Amino acid sequence: MAKKSEARGVIYLACTVCKERTYTTSKNRKNDTQRLELKKFCPRCRKHTLQREAK
Repeated sequence: MAKKSEARGVIYLACTVCKERTYTTSKNRKNDTQRLELKKFCPRCRKHTLQREAK
């Protein structure tokens, strides 16, 4: 079985409008130091909004 690397960690995506954390994903923190921003559906706002990486 493969070992989990410390460079790749779980991150949470939070809606920029309502600030609710609705999505989880992973990214390589050594290669991608900038915050991740994706346009996804927010179930609380009930529309597509910008989802930004939360701390």
